[in-house]
Amino acid sequence: MRRKPALLVDHTKLRYNMNTVVHWCDQAGIEVAGVIKCPTGLASVARDYEACGARMIASSRLEQLARAKAAGVELPMLMIRVPMLSEIADMVEICEYSLQSEYTTLKATDEAAIRADKVHNVILMADLGDLREGYFDKDELVAVAKYVEDVLSGLQLVGIGTNLGCYGSVVPTREKMEQLVEYAEAIEKKIGRELQIISGGATSSLMPVFDKEMPARVNMLRIGAAVFAGPLEDLRVNYGRKEMDILHDDVFTLEAEVIEVKTKPSHPIGKLGVDAFGQRPHYVDRGNRRRALLAIGRADYGDIDDIIPQLEGAKVVGASGDHTILDIEDCAERLRVGDIVKFKLRYSAIMHLTASENVFTYDI
Repeated sequence: MRRKPALLVDHTKLRYNMNTVVHWCDQAGIEVAGVIKCPTGLASVARDYEACGARMIASSRLEQLARAKAAGVELPMLMIRVPMLSEIADMVEICEYSLQSEYTTLKATDEAAIRADKVHNVILMADLGDLREGYFDKDELVAVAKYVEDVLSGLQLVGIGTNLGCYGSVVPTREKMEQLVEYAEAIEKKIGRELQIISGGATSSLMPVFDKEMPARVNMLRIGAAVFAGPLEDLRVNYGRKEMDILHDDVFTLEAEVIEVKTKPSHPIGKLGVDAFGQRPHYVDRGNRRRALLAIGRADYGDIDDIIPQLEGAKVVGASGDHTILDIEDCAERLRVGDIVKFKLRYSAIMHLTASENVFTYDI
Protein backbone atom coordinates (compact mmCIF):
# COMPACT_ATOMS: atom_id res chain seq x y z
CA MET A 1 0.00 0.00 0.00
CA ARG A 2 1.34 3.44 -0.93
CA ARG A 3 1.80 5.92 1.88
CA LYS A 4 -0.22 9.13 1.55
CA PRO A 5 -0.10 11.78 0.35
CA ALA A 6 1.48 10.18 -2.70
CA LEU A 7 2.87 11.64 -5.89
CA LEU A 8 2.79 9.16 -8.78
CA VAL A 9 5.20 9.57 -11.70
CA ASP A 10 4.09 7.77 -14.86
CA HIS A 11 7.33 7.31 -16.77
CA THR A 12 5.65 5.87 -19.87
CA LYS A 13 3.66 9.07 -20.29
CA LEU A 14 6.66 11.19 -19.35
CA ARG A 15 8.82 9.57 -22.03
CA TYR A 16 6.03 10.06 -24.57
CA ASN A 17 5.96 13.78 -23.77
CA MET A 18 9.75 14.01 -23.92
CA ASN A 19 9.96 12.16 -27.23
CA THR A 20 7.27 14.41 -28.70
CA VAL A 21 8.98 17.63 -27.63
CA VAL A 22 12.40 16.40 -28.77
CA HIS A 23 10.83 15.53 -32.15
CA TRP A 24 9.27 19.00 -32.48
CA CYS A 25 12.62 20.60 -31.79
CA ASP A 26 14.60 18.20 -33.95
CA GLN A 27 12.45 19.10 -36.95
CA ALA A 28 13.49 22.73 -36.42
CA GLY A 29 17.17 21.87 -36.01
CA ILE A 30 17.05 22.50 -32.27
CA GLU A 31 18.64 20.44 -29.51
CA VAL A 32 16.93 20.06 -26.12
CA ALA A 33 18.53 20.68 -22.76
CA GLY A 34 16.25 18.71 -20.45
CA VAL A 35 15.43 20.77 -17.37
CA ILE A 36 14.90 18.72 -14.19
CA LYS A 37 14.17 21.65 -11.84
CA CYS A 38 10.38 21.14 -11.73
CA PRO A 39 10.49 17.59 -10.28
CA THR A 40 13.27 18.64 -7.87
CA GLY A 41 15.93 16.80 -9.79
CA LEU A 42 14.49 13.28 -9.69
CA ALA A 43 17.26 11.09 -11.10
CA SER A 44 14.70 8.89 -12.89
CA VAL A 45 13.52 11.95 -14.83
CA ALA A 46 17.08 12.78 -15.89
CA ARG A 47 17.50 9.19 -17.11
CA ASP A 48 14.29 9.52 -19.14
CA TYR A 49 15.60 12.69 -20.77
CA GLU A 50 18.81 10.89 -21.67
CA ALA A 51 16.89 7.98 -23.21
CA CYS A 52 14.64 10.33 -25.19
CA GLY A 53 17.38 12.26 -26.95
CA ALA A 54 18.07 15.33 -24.82
CA ARG A 55 21.63 16.62 -25.34
CA MET A 56 22.16 18.08 -21.86
CA ILE A 57 20.60 17.89 -18.40
CA ALA A 58 19.83 21.32 -16.95
CA SER A 59 18.81 22.74 -13.60
CA SER A 60 19.09 25.86 -11.48
CA ARG A 61 20.17 23.74 -8.50
CA LEU A 62 23.61 22.16 -8.31
CA GLU A 63 22.48 19.40 -5.95
CA GLN A 64 19.99 18.20 -8.57
CA LEU A 65 22.65 18.01 -11.28
CA ALA A 66 25.00 16.23 -8.88
CA ARG A 67 22.25 13.70 -8.15
CA ALA A 68 21.73 13.03 -11.86
CA LYS A 69 25.45 12.55 -12.38
CA ALA A 70 25.68 10.22 -9.37
CA ALA A 71 22.81 8.17 -10.83
CA GLY A 72 24.91 7.44 -13.89
CA VAL A 73 23.51 10.00 -16.33
CA GLU A 74 26.33 10.68 -18.77
CA LEU A 75 24.99 13.78 -20.54
CA PRO A 76 26.72 17.12 -19.93
CA MET A 77 25.26 19.14 -17.04
CA LEU A 78 24.10 22.74 -17.57
CA MET A 79 23.62 25.23 -14.72
CA ILE A 80 20.74 27.47 -15.83
CA ARG A 81 20.71 29.95 -12.95
CA VAL A 82 23.59 32.42 -12.99
CA PRO A 83 25.85 30.89 -10.32
CA MET A 84 26.54 32.37 -6.91
CA LEU A 85 30.18 33.15 -6.19
CA SER A 86 29.95 30.86 -3.16
CA GLU A 87 29.13 27.79 -5.30
CA ILE A 88 31.45 28.26 -8.27
CA ALA A 89 34.06 25.70 -7.18
CA ASP A 90 31.35 23.04 -6.83
CA MET A 91 29.73 24.09 -10.10
CA VAL A 92 32.97 23.63 -12.04
CA GLU A 93 33.25 20.10 -10.64
CA ILE A 94 29.62 19.16 -11.36
CA CYS A 95 28.75 21.05 -14.54
CA GLU A 96 30.30 21.21 -17.96
CA TYR A 97 28.22 24.27 -18.94
CA SER A 98 26.72 27.33 -17.25
CA LEU A 99 24.71 30.44 -18.13
CA GLN A 100 26.57 33.62 -17.15
CA SER A 101 25.88 37.34 -17.04
CA GLU A 102 28.43 38.96 -14.70
CA TYR A 103 32.09 39.85 -15.25
CA THR A 104 32.94 39.07 -11.61
CA THR A 105 31.34 35.64 -11.82
CA LEU A 106 33.04 34.85 -15.12
CA LYS A 107 36.42 35.75 -13.63
CA ALA A 108 35.79 33.58 -10.57
CA THR A 109 34.65 30.68 -12.77
CA ASP A 110 37.81 31.03 -14.84
CA GLU A 111 39.97 30.87 -11.71
CA ALA A 112 38.09 27.83 -10.37
CA ALA A 113 38.39 26.03 -13.70
CA ILE A 114 42.14 26.66 -13.86
CA ARG A 115 42.56 25.35 -10.29
CA ALA A 116 40.60 22.24 -11.23
CA ASP A 117 42.61 21.81 -14.44
CA LYS A 118 39.41 22.07 -16.50
CA VAL A 119 37.96 24.20 -19.27
CA HIS A 120 34.41 25.26 -18.39
CA ASN A 121 31.91 26.11 -21.13
CA VAL A 122 29.93 29.33 -20.75
CA ILE A 123 26.83 30.67 -22.48
CA LEU A 124 26.49 34.44 -22.09
CA MET A 125 22.94 35.60 -21.43
CA ALA A 126 21.32 38.46 -23.33
CA ASP A 127 18.36 40.32 -21.79
CA LEU A 128 15.95 40.99 -24.65
CA GLY A 129 13.41 42.81 -22.50
CA ASP A 130 12.09 40.26 -20.01
CA LEU A 131 14.33 41.97 -17.44
CA ARG A 132 15.61 38.99 -15.55
CA GLU A 133 19.24 37.89 -16.10
CA GLY A 134 21.48 38.90 -18.97
CA TYR A 135 23.36 41.78 -20.60
CA PHE A 136 20.86 44.43 -21.64
CA ASP A 137 23.34 46.43 -23.72
CA LYS A 138 24.55 44.68 -26.88
CA ASP A 139 27.89 46.47 -26.90
CA GLU A 140 28.61 45.35 -23.34
CA LEU A 141 27.68 41.77 -24.24
CA VAL A 142 30.04 41.81 -27.22
CA ALA A 143 32.86 43.33 -25.16
CA VAL A 144 32.49 40.70 -22.43
CA ALA A 145 32.42 37.95 -25.04
CA LYS A 146 35.67 39.26 -26.49
CA TYR A 147 37.21 39.35 -22.99
CA VAL A 148 36.22 35.74 -22.30
CA GLU A 149 37.58 34.69 -25.68
CA ASP A 150 40.93 36.44 -25.38
CA VAL A 151 41.75 36.54 -21.68
CA LEU A 152 40.01 33.84 -19.63
CA SER A 153 41.91 30.66 -20.45
CA GLY A 154 39.83 28.49 -18.11
CA LEU A 155 36.64 29.27 -20.01
CA GLN A 156 35.36 28.36 -23.45
CA LEU A 157 32.76 30.73 -24.90
CA VAL A 158 30.33 28.32 -26.57
CA GLY A 159 27.33 30.55 -27.17
CA ILE A 160 24.72 33.02 -26.06
CA GLY A 161 21.21 32.58 -24.75
CA THR A 162 18.17 34.42 -23.53
CA ASN A 163 15.18 33.93 -21.26
CA LEU A 164 11.69 35.19 -22.06
CA GLY A 165 8.38 34.95 -20.26
CA CYS A 166 9.55 33.94 -16.78
CA TYR A 167 9.57 37.40 -15.19
CA GLY A 168 8.38 40.06 -17.63
CA SER A 169 5.98 37.71 -19.50
CA VAL A 170 7.56 38.84 -22.78
CA VAL A 171 6.44 36.62 -25.67
CA PRO A 172 9.26 34.92 -27.61
CA THR A 173 8.33 36.24 -31.03
CA ARG A 174 10.30 35.76 -34.24
CA GLU A 175 11.53 39.34 -33.82
CA LYS A 176 13.00 38.52 -30.39
CA MET A 177 14.69 35.41 -31.76
CA GLU A 178 16.12 37.38 -34.69
CA GLN A 179 17.45 39.92 -32.21
CA LEU A 180 19.23 37.10 -30.36
CA VAL A 181 20.78 35.89 -33.61
CA GLU A 182 21.85 39.45 -34.39
CA TYR A 183 23.64 39.62 -31.02
CA ALA A 184 25.31 36.27 -31.70
CA GLU A 185 26.53 37.41 -35.09
CA ALA A 186 27.94 40.61 -33.59
CA ILE A 187 29.94 38.47 -31.16
CA GLU A 188 31.09 36.16 -33.96
CA LYS A 189 32.33 39.10 -35.99
CA LYS A 190 34.26 40.36 -32.97
CA ILE A 191 35.90 37.05 -32.03
CA GLY A 192 36.37 35.78 -35.56
CA ARG A 193 34.60 32.42 -35.24
CA GLU A 194 31.15 30.87 -35.08
CA LEU A 195 29.39 30.16 -31.78
CA GLN A 196 28.26 26.61 -31.17
CA ILE A 197 25.06 27.42 -29.26
CA ILE A 198 22.31 30.00 -29.62
CA SER A 199 19.82 29.14 -26.87
CA GLY A 200 16.43 30.70 -27.53
CA GLY A 201 14.81 30.20 -24.14
CA ALA A 202 12.55 27.66 -22.47
CA THR A 203 9.17 26.00 -23.10
CA SER A 204 7.54 29.30 -24.11
CA SER A 205 9.95 29.45 -27.05
CA LEU A 206 8.17 26.48 -28.59
CA MET A 207 5.70 29.02 -30.02
CA PRO A 208 7.97 30.13 -32.91
CA VAL A 209 8.81 26.45 -33.42
CA PHE A 210 5.10 25.65 -33.84
CA ASP A 211 4.67 28.63 -36.16
CA LYS A 212 7.78 27.66 -38.19
CA GLU A 213 9.18 31.12 -37.47
CA MET A 214 12.24 30.17 -35.44
CA PRO A 215 15.41 31.49 -37.12
CA ALA A 216 17.57 28.65 -38.35
CA ARG A 217 20.52 29.63 -36.18
CA VAL A 218 18.66 29.20 -32.89
CA ASN A 219 19.71 25.65 -32.10
CA MET A 220 18.96 24.97 -28.42
CA LEU A 221 16.01 25.28 -26.05
CA ARG A 222 15.91 24.53 -22.33
CA ILE A 223 12.72 22.49 -21.89
CA GLY A 224 10.98 21.35 -18.72
CA ALA A 225 7.41 22.56 -18.22
CA ALA A 226 5.97 21.15 -21.45
CA VAL A 227 6.98 17.58 -20.67
CA PHE A 228 5.82 17.66 -17.04
CA ALA A 229 2.49 19.51 -17.22
CA GLY A 230 1.63 19.14 -20.91
CA PRO A 231 -1.65 20.92 -21.81
CA LEU A 232 -1.89 22.26 -18.24
CA GLU A 233 1.36 24.20 -18.81
CA ASP A 234 1.11 27.96 -19.29
CA LEU A 235 1.92 27.76 -23.02
CA ARG A 236 -1.46 26.07 -23.51
CA VAL A 237 -3.30 27.97 -20.80
CA ASN A 238 -2.05 31.48 -21.62
CA TYR A 239 -1.52 31.29 -25.36
CA GLY A 240 -4.09 28.69 -26.39
CA ARG A 241 -1.55 26.53 -28.22
CA LYS A 242 -3.49 23.43 -29.23
CA GLU A 243 -0.30 21.69 -30.28
CA MET A 244 0.17 20.94 -26.59
CA ASP A 245 -3.03 18.88 -26.50
CA ILE A 246 -1.28 15.75 -27.77
CA LEU A 247 0.88 15.72 -24.63
CA HIS A 248 -0.21 13.88 -21.48
CA ASP A 249 -1.45 16.14 -18.67
CA ASP A 250 -1.27 13.42 -16.02
CA VAL A 251 2.41 12.50 -15.96
CA PHE A 252 2.30 13.47 -12.28
CA THR A 253 -0.75 12.56 -10.19
CA LEU A 254 -1.37 13.48 -6.57
CA GLU A 255 -3.23 11.08 -4.29
CA ALA A 256 -4.61 12.63 -1.09
CA GLU A 257 -6.55 10.90 1.69
CA VAL A 258 -9.91 12.02 3.08
CA ILE A 259 -9.82 12.59 6.84
CA GLU A 260 -13.26 14.17 7.42
CA VAL A 261 -16.60 14.30 5.58
CA LYS A 262 -19.29 16.64 6.92
CA THR A 263 -22.03 19.04 5.83
CA LYS A 264 -21.17 22.60 6.90
CA PRO A 265 -21.99 26.20 5.98
CA SER A 266 -20.07 27.48 2.94
CA HIS A 267 -19.35 30.87 4.55
CA PRO A 268 -17.31 31.22 7.77
CA ILE A 269 -19.29 32.36 10.81
CA GLY A 270 -18.04 35.24 12.93
CA LYS A 271 -15.87 38.33 12.49
CA LEU A 272 -13.36 37.69 9.69
CA GLY A 273 -9.69 38.62 9.71
CA VAL A 274 -6.85 37.12 7.70
CA ASP A 275 -6.18 33.46 7.03
CA ALA A 276 -3.10 31.40 7.94
CA PHE A 277 -1.16 33.06 5.10
CA GLY A 278 -2.06 36.63 6.00
CA GLN A 279 -4.61 36.94 3.19
CA ARG A 280 -8.28 37.89 3.13
CA PRO A 281 -10.00 35.26 0.96
CA HIS A 282 -13.36 35.88 -0.68
CA TYR A 283 -16.04 33.42 0.43
CA VAL A 284 -19.27 32.71 -1.49
CA ASP A 285 -22.29 31.80 0.62
CA ARG A 286 -23.91 28.81 -1.08
CA GLY A 287 -25.65 27.54 2.01
CA ASN A 288 -24.85 24.25 3.66
CA ARG A 289 -22.62 22.04 1.51
CA ARG A 290 -21.10 18.58 1.92
CA ARG A 291 -17.34 18.88 2.24
CA ALA A 292 -14.33 16.57 2.39
CA LEU A 293 -11.19 17.50 4.31
CA LEU A 294 -7.94 16.11 2.89
CA ALA A 295 -4.64 15.48 4.67
CA ILE A 296 -2.54 17.74 2.47
CA GLY A 297 -2.25 21.51 2.26
CA ARG A 298 -0.63 24.55 0.76
CA ALA A 299 2.62 23.78 2.55
CA ASP A 300 2.86 20.80 0.18
CA TYR A 301 1.56 22.08 -3.18
CA GLY A 302 1.39 25.88 -3.01
CA ASP A 303 -1.66 27.42 -4.70
CA ILE A 304 -5.04 25.65 -4.75
CA ASP A 305 -5.49 26.66 -8.40
CA ASP A 306 -2.57 24.38 -9.33
CA ILE A 307 -4.27 21.15 -8.24
CA ILE A 308 -7.22 19.84 -10.26
CA PRO A 309 -9.46 17.16 -8.68
CA GLN A 310 -10.27 14.19 -10.91
CA LEU A 311 -13.43 13.43 -8.93
CA GLU A 312 -16.34 14.62 -11.07
CA GLY A 313 -18.27 17.42 -9.35
CA ALA A 314 -15.57 18.12 -6.74
CA LYS A 315 -14.14 21.60 -6.33
CA VAL A 316 -11.26 22.84 -4.20
CA VAL A 317 -12.74 25.70 -2.16
CA GLY A 318 -9.82 26.45 0.12
CA ALA A 319 -6.84 25.21 2.06
CA SER A 320 -4.64 25.89 5.04
CA GLY A 321 -1.04 24.79 5.37
CA ASP A 322 -1.93 21.17 6.15
CA HIS A 323 -5.55 20.72 5.02
CA THR A 324 -7.43 21.01 1.73
CA ILE A 325 -11.19 21.51 1.60
CA LEU A 326 -13.23 20.00 -1.24
CA ASP A 327 -16.86 20.87 -1.94
CA ILE A 328 -18.35 17.46 -2.84
CA GLU A 329 -22.05 18.33 -2.66
CA ASP A 330 -22.46 17.78 -6.41
CA CYS A 331 -20.45 14.55 -6.60
CA ALA A 332 -22.28 11.37 -7.56
CA GLU A 333 -19.66 9.40 -5.65
CA ARG A 334 -20.11 9.56 -1.88
CA LEU A 335 -16.73 9.97 -0.29
CA ARG A 336 -15.90 8.43 3.07
CA VAL A 337 -13.05 8.84 5.51
CA GLY A 338 -10.06 6.94 4.18
CA ASP A 339 -10.98 7.35 0.52
CA ILE A 340 -8.41 8.69 -1.94
CA VAL A 341 -8.91 11.70 -4.21
CA LYS A 342 -6.67 12.10 -7.25
CA PHE A 343 -5.49 15.39 -8.75
CA LYS A 344 -3.86 16.50 -11.98
CA LEU A 345 -1.14 19.07 -11.39
CA ARG A 346 0.15 22.25 -12.92
CA TYR A 347 3.86 23.00 -13.09
CA SER A 348 4.10 24.92 -9.82
CA ALA A 349 2.35 22.20 -7.82
CA ILE A 350 4.70 19.53 -9.20
CA MET A 351 7.68 21.62 -8.12
CA HIS A 352 6.31 22.06 -4.59
CA LEU A 353 5.19 18.46 -4.14
CA THR A 354 8.45 16.87 -5.24
CA ALA A 355 10.26 19.10 -2.75
CA SER A 356 7.95 18.33 0.17
CA GLU A 357 9.31 15.88 2.74
CA ASN A 358 5.69 15.03 3.66
CA VAL A 359 4.79 13.71 0.20
CA PHE A 360 5.89 10.21 -0.91
CA THR A 361 6.95 9.86 -4.55
CA TYR A 362 6.37 6.62 -6.47
CA ASP A 363 7.45 5.63 -9.99
CA ILE A 364 4.76 3.80 -11.94
